[in-house]
Amino acid sequence: MKKTALTAALLLCSLGASAQGITQEMLNQFANNHPLTGSERAIKNALAAGPVSALAVNQDNQVEQNTYFSNTVPSKGITDQKSSGRCWLFTGLNMLRAKMMTDHHLPQGMEFSQNYLFFYDQLEKANLFLQAIIDTRKKPMEDQTVMWLFQNPLSDGGTFTGVADLIAKYGIVPKGVMPETYTSNNTSQFTTFLKRKLREDALALRADNKATDKALQAQKEKNLSEIYHMLTLGLGKPVSEFTWAPKDSDGKTVYPPKKYTPHSFYEAFINLDLQNDYIMLMNDPTREYWKTYEIQYDRHTYDGHNWLYLNVPMEDIKQAAIASIKDSTMMYFSCDVGKYLDRTRGIADLNNFDYDAIFGVRFGMNKAQRIQSFDSGSTHAMTLKAVDLDENGKPIKWEVENSWGASSGHQGHIIMTDEWFDNYMFRLVINKKYASEKILTAYKQKPTLLPCWDPMFSAEE
Repeated sequence: MKKTALTAALLLCSLGASAQGITQEMLNQFANNHPLTGSERAIKNALAAGPVSALAVNQDNQVEQNTYFSNTVPSKGITDQKSSGRCWLFTGLNMLRAKMMTDHHLPQGMEFSQNYLFFYDQLEKANLFLQAIIDTRKKPMEDQTVMWLFQNPLSDGGTFTGVADLIAKYGIVPKGVMPETYTSNNTSQFTTFLKRKLREDALALRADNKATDKALQAQKEKNLSEIYHMLTLGLGKPVSEFTWAPKDSDGKTVYPPKKYTPHSFYEAFINLDLQNDYIMLMNDPTREYWKTYEIQYDRHTYDGHNWLYLNVPMEDIKQAAIASIKDSTMMYFSCDVGKYLDRTRGIADLNNFDYDAIFGVRFGMNKAQRIQSFDSGSTHAMTLKAVDLDENGKPIKWEVENSWGASSGHQGHIIMTDEWFDNYMFRLVINKKYASEKILTAYKQKPTLLPCWDPMFSAEE
């Protein structure tokens, strides 16, 4: 018997006698069950020449969008994360920027340096990974946690918890003090080399089973020094002190220049306790509501906080969001942005595309089933800023300030129908003063620790 035939025979035996592959008879039956109609041949020809989304556009839903919102926080200018996965960082800083510009009467367009915090984010994640490798070095390479660590040594994604921990540790600076570089705007290739170096370093840390903790820490510091050097080449060296004065829309200085450190700058213009005064709410129908959950290793700094959230029904999230918007306070928000999004118009609506009609099948999973099957999860963070309420105070639609540039979507924004919000919104960060007593009480409970490979984990954002 030939080797290929023997392999196939052994595979069939291992699957059991009832296992059955695709036969020619089955193929013939498939073809007979679905003979192409004239309209389906036209669809087949169209799909050969263009994307599904273009063909599935629901023309009945292309009417002019109502852009009125009953309650809105004025936008402070659209930012652009370019070709990077730093939406979480842009969103967190944009939320703070809106507060600073309102409180200090600054002109539109002022930004914080995303590059400054991104430098420390990458360095801290490198340390988190290498220390986790040391902590798990006694486990085999086949251990699920160890495999996950090697698969995910570092990324440019993150969550609001990372924004809070990084700012608490390193402060913030204006964008002009540490501007963007090509590498910060285009992270993919550079991150690939960081990950390659970290994986190599991790293998070396695991190689000597008899190494002392002191020796391992010394080796880790040497590795981190090399990562710091790589980051300096790609992103520039972070400042420790700078002189700055805000300018108006005409470029004239508003206040006299003053010397700051990143921490004193934050204290002077923001001074919020991001680590203690904010709560992350989640809508995950696969898990019990009114419980807190924590994701292992889902943090930005080794000495920081794992991502922790309270899982609540959607209506409770909406009530908190409406209260915040009515008080002119933007929020960190994340969702599965690509689903049913008309990127040109900036409209997220379940009626934008009719995929069922194109393929002649029904896509019928609910939100919980999409999460369980890895079909949906949080992929992008934006700043929630507006809601349109009906005469009964019920939301009709929502609006977020995005970080894809001013020419993207609806003047840099995305408008979401309330039905879309129910299906694809996942996380919202609110100040505790907008939370109900029920939320505040539930948030105090001991969280359930979830593994780092949990379906709801996503390097978003």
